Amino acid sequence: MSLVKKIVIGVLIYLIFLVVLFPAQLALSLAPLPKSVTVSGVNGTIWNGSIDNLSIQQRQLESVQWQLSPWGLLLATANLDVVIGNRATAVNGRGEVSLSMGGVNAQGLRFEAPSDFLLGNTRLPFRTKVDGSISLFVDELAQGTPWCEQLSGKLFVNRAQVNNQFGEYPLGDMEIGLSCIDGNVKLNSDESMNQLGFVGSVLLKADSQVQVSAKVKETPQQPKDLKQALAFLGKKDSQGYYPISYQGRVPGL
Repeated sequence: MSLVKKIVIGVLIYLIFLVVLFPAQLALSLAPLPKSVTVSGVNGTIWNGSIDNLSIQQRQLESVQWQLSPWGLLLATANLDVVIGNRATAVNGRGEVSLSMGGVNAQGLRFEAPSDFLLGNTRLPFRTKVDGSISLFVDELAQGTPWCEQLSGKLFVNRAQVNNQFGEYPLGDMEIGLSCIDGNVKLNSDESMNQLGFVGSVLLKADSQVQVSAKVKETPQQPKDLKQALAFLGKKDSQGYYPISYQGRVPGL
């Protein structure tokens, strides 16, 4: 074998090892991360790595791990198996996420977090304070305009407690269905999915706009302050439901 061939083979082997063992810390240092995103404790390679602490708009994620499949890159798609924390951490989740020029896709996604993580520093109207947690399960998600092309899953609100200047509202547990309608995220629930007598849907649109089409009636499980507040919604119908209708910007945003 000639010297030139040996040099070429040596360079190829070096490049292969360089790609296979490319440090995740170096990759993240070269990436144009937004100012609202900070990372610390980066370990492993771009193919199999972890981050001890990831901050997104002052929201902290601990022990973020990923595995990146090299085969998807041949089709300009980054297929990631992501794990966040574990069952013992307040914020945890896992799922399969694909990133491409067409947007973000996800399958088998699970995410759990307390209310203070979700709200961050958001100031809610009427001095409202929210306590509880959420459990999000997404079977399938495909990003679209303005939000989604496909979406199927469920959102569980656990031990919800809302307090404001008008009263205290222990709302308990709620189940919310997730779907995609004309690119908008639709959240729907009914009396079989909550104890509040709530039936209807919420449509999240572009530019932080929301459309609420729902109704609610008094139930034995409702907190006292909520029962007293129902009359402010308007006149109830023949079945005892009070209307809930709103279209505008998401409160607090």
